[in-house]
Amino acid sequence: FCAYYMISRSLGPEFGGSIGLIFAFANAVGVSMYVVGFAETVVDLLKNSAIMVDEMNDIRIIGCITIVLLLGISVAGMEWEAKAQIILLVILLVAIVNVFVGTVIPATNEKKAQGFFNYRSKIFLENFTPAFRDGETFFSVFAIFFPAATGILAGANISGDLRDAQAALPKGTLLAILITGLTYLAMALSATVVRDATGNSSSIINHTTPVICNGSTAVACELGYDFSSCEVEKCKFGLMNNFQVMTLVSGFGPLIIAGTFSATLSSALASLVSAPKVFQALCKDNIYRALHFFAKGHGKNNEPIRGYVLTFIISVAFILIGDLNTIAPIISNFFLASYALINFSCFHASYAKSPGWRPAYKYYNMWLSLMGALLCCVVMFVINWWAALLTYGIEFLLYIYVTVKKPDVNWGSSTQAVTFVSAVSNALSLSGVEDHVKNFRPQILVLTGSTRSRPALLDLAHSFSKNYGLRMVLSPQGPRSETVDEMNNAMEKNQLWLKKKKRKAFYAAVACDNFREGAESLLQASGLGRMKPNTLMIGFKKNWRTAGAEAVQSYVGILHDAFDFEYGTAMLRVNQGLDVSHIVEAEGLYDIVFSGLCASKPSTLTQIQENMSVCGSPPPQVAKMNEKLVEASLQFKKKQPKGTIDVWWLFDDGGLTLLLPYILTTRKKWKDCKMRIFIAGQPGRSDLDKEEMKGLLKKFRINCSDINVFDDLHIKPRSESLKELQEMIEPFRLHEGSKDADQIRALQKEQPWKVTDKELSDIYCLNNTTKLNPVLKEQCLTYLFTLLTPCRSMPIARKETISDFLYMAWLDILTKDLPPTLLIRGNHKSVLTFYS
Repeated sequence: FCAYYMISRSLGPEFGGSIGLIFAFANAVGVSMYVVGFAETVVDLLKNSAIMVDEMNDIRIIGCITIVLLLGISVAGMEWEAKAQIILLVILLVAIVNVFVGTVIPATNEKKAQGFFNYRSKIFLENFTPAFRDGETFFSVFAIFFPAATGILAGANISGDLRDAQAALPKGTLLAILITGLTYLAMALSATVVRDATGNSSSIINHTTPVICNGSTAVACELGYDFSSCEVEKCKFGLMNNFQVMTLVSGFGPLIIAGTFSATLSSALASLVSAPKVFQALCKDNIYRALHFFAKGHGKNNEPIRGYVLTFIISVAFILIGDLNTIAPIISNFFLASYALINFSCFHASYAKSPGWRPAYKYYNMWLSLMGALLCCVVMFVINWWAALLTYGIEFLLYIYVTVKKPDVNWGSSTQAVTFVSAVSNALSLSGVEDHVKNFRPQILVLTGSTRSRPALLDLAHSFSKNYGLRMVLSPQGPRSETVDEMNNAMEKNQLWLKKKKRKAFYAAVACDNFREGAESLLQASGLGRMKPNTLMIGFKKNWRTAGAEAVQSYVGILHDAFDFEYGTAMLRVNQGLDVSHIVEAEGLYDIVFSGLCASKPSTLTQIQENMSVCGSPPPQVAKMNEKLVEASLQFKKKQPKGTIDVWWLFDDGGLTLLLPYILTTRKKWKDCKMRIFIAGQPGRSDLDKEEMKGLLKKFRINCSDINVFDDLHIKPRSESLKELQEMIEPFRLHEGSKDADQIRALQKEQPWKVTDKELSDIYCLNNTTKLNPVLKEQCLTYLFTLLTPCRSMPIARKETISDFLYMAWLDILTKDLPPTLLIRGNHKSVLTFYS
């Protein structure tokens, strides 16, 4: 319930951490103000008899001695502090009663000469209007008086020591405000003492000599005293001049001195206890890691001894200033900033309309909280504009620090609630807006077995959609009965892993009987309104020849489903492979889910390799393969060296093949990479095709370093390439041969996934594929990354026309032994426009 908890748990660690530090500091400085007030009173009593050095240094000496004694009481524990507060409260109450008694005791001539005349309506009317002097204003006086009202949070600051804080705090705080307010109003001596008085008994008017009195002395003249000399020179008595006027008014003067001591020491003690506890609460949350040293408590009550020492040092530093009027405005600014955020946190929680915010106070109003927050901010600037700017500057720097550090806390703050409300509101607003080609953003859906198994795929998707669109990582799991518990438990862990690795994406998983069913569900249901994926990103199935018919059919089926649901498709192939799950599981390289013997947090390839060696080396050949695989999986995470992104635009798919590489060139990691465009042309008109392409790119405002026209598609493929293709598909051929039609139909029914002779004879694009791969190898000597659109005649394996294994062989032979290659196929919807 302390101010820090109210703000931090409502507005989050960014606001809570900044204001918590300032609030703790304000309480520490408050100790020095109250102690200096006490020391000034002591020095004022002793200045005529026992001056040690001079008035200012005496205040410093007495203040330091006093705070040492108060520190001893505080460190002794809350029991001693509570007993001391009770004693001081009794003295204070007696002193207050003493003042009221003194105001009704008939004033002596000596007191009248010093300006005290008991209750008089004329004195009240004269003193009711303001009369600021010596450059003072309402707000400069307010700044000095305001710390007298900062004790309203004293109870909240020690809420941890209360038996029933929830019941006691509202009653205690409201009663304290009511009683204190009435006491301050009743203690105002504006109806009993005039503003200026000489203190001389000779000032009595004898009515024989005419006296002309004006200004503040006019009321005194009507009461029989001539204080007109105070209009010319400064007098020592009266409300405006005598700081000990309460002693004059009271029935017994020494009791007022005791009351002053009690009030200052009581407030100093309360602040001395509050500041370390607030600071300890802040340090326990570990928002500022450098301050965690002060979180440790001692004893059964967990007393913040280290916090007491720090508060003592800060207080002594301000006590050495020795001037109450200098210290008070500093505290006022810090406390006003704290109160502004307390009020704002209440308003913000109401504005967020979170079901968890249920204020029990009957007369609470959110707009009153907002008005209080604005009033605090305005008053800060009116009191001292540069001090207010400095306070908010410090808050802002602390806010930025916490925002950058991102402490690992979740307090269910109203900031989170407002973010949720804003997200829903914006999503609903967006759903009412029609799609436009100018606003197209690649919203990538990454299909993977698990978040950690294919890091290269995630990194590349991150590069495509960072600051541009949505990224979702989807993971089809096994049957519901077997995987639902594990899947639910891993949801949050996987999302945290993505956050930890700074991959801004959403994670989703689905229980399913097979991979394709899960993928189909995710393709249809992923996203919200317009915030829906439009591009599927998947890794190339490198083991298609050994995976089995069902796995290959499922894989190719997912591509069919993506086109049916109007997704663009991007397929990444890296020669070393994408799947590092066996390394992750065996070596424990990622520490979120897998907790193997060597689980750690490797940030570089070197660290990963070291982990491998420590865990027990596999056979040299396997270790080398794993090394290359891990290196390949991290290649898109690091800054890319100078090179080229080769774009083979062989088919107009709506522009997705041009847009994605352009987005890559805008990324910081890829800024040293240039785009090269390769297009298919007609023999004899290469120059014309090149100029047309250059004009088209200019209209699209896409820069490239070179345009190459490929016009030899009519040339026959090399014999060795055809032989390699034949060997690749040989195990999957049906081999009809001389079989009759009935035998062929029976074989096709039994093994529908096998490649028929008719398929091979009908697909001329296979020839283009086999001759295109050598050209790609030849052109990509200075490669970094290659992007391809599939052959026009076979953009995707046609259902019931091209078998799945034949399609996989086509993809394999097309991309074999190339640099990292991304096969892109748009959904024929335009994603590029000439207009900005």
